[in-house]
Amino acid sequence: MHEMSIAVEICRIAQEQVGVDALPRVREVGVEVGRHAGVEPDNLVFCLEVLFEQAPFAGSRPVLELTTGDDLRVTWLEVE
Repeated sequence: MHEMSIAVEICRIAQEQVGVDALPRVREVGVEVGRHAGVEPDNLVFCLEVLFEQAPFAGSRPVLELTTGDDLRVTWLEVE
């Protein structure tokens, strides 16, 4: 299940963008997933939810936007 490694990378990107101290304030992480990206969206959501249940992300929620292309990227972060 490579979705878990993708979820870990999404967490790393969020940490890089907001900094370690701000991670507990991240409420939502927006991810664009293309239909041809080779990713199972439901599996990715599950993996992200598992990671977001733990510190330092406790309380965060993944928000996936499905597109027609092959994109896979973090598009936004909502910070409290």
